[in-house]
Amino acid sequence: MAELSAKRQCGRAIRKAALDDVADIMQVMAAAKTIMRQSGNLHQWGEGYPSAEVIGADIRKEGGYVVTDEGRVVAYFALLPSPEPTYAKIYKGTWLDDTLPYHVIHRMASYPDVHHIFSDIMDFCLAIDRNIRIDTHRDNTIMQHNIVKHGFGYCGIIYLASGDERLAYQLL
Repeated sequence: MAELSAKRQCGRAIRKAALDDVADIMQVMAAAKTIMRQSGNLHQWGEGYPSAEVIGADIRKEGGYVVTDEGRVVAYFALLPSPEPTYAKIYKGTWLDDTLPYHVIHRMASYPDVHHIFSDIMDFCLAIDRNIRIDTHRDNTIMQHNIVKHGFGYCGIIYLASGDERLAYQLL
């Protein structure tokens, strides 16, 4: 299992989330939604999403993780193994590789005053798998900036089960 301990920043660590963490995770999600709305991302993560049930499902799949700082939950993400059903079809592009197994990052969120979370999470995830896929809403310019900054290539458009469009990226 990958650990952040080699690159700990200010007592920061990444660990598997537990069902007891869901209330703290939901507070992180609420803070992240506020950041999204303030930056012009008005449509991603509508009311009720992600729900405690969605987070609980990530945790039960052993794919939910929290970032803690001095023991306080400051961020959350899901790292789930392929296949991701919504990635089966990609439009207006292609995956960098569509044959190898991969992991997908979903539901990445943090408090606004916690810095370098994306980098810490990427270091952790790349220690588990070097083939990572991620998607985000067209209006989520903060996430798009971080995705590109960390070397992901834009691959095309995928559609969620709800029919909502997402920009899809891959890092090999």
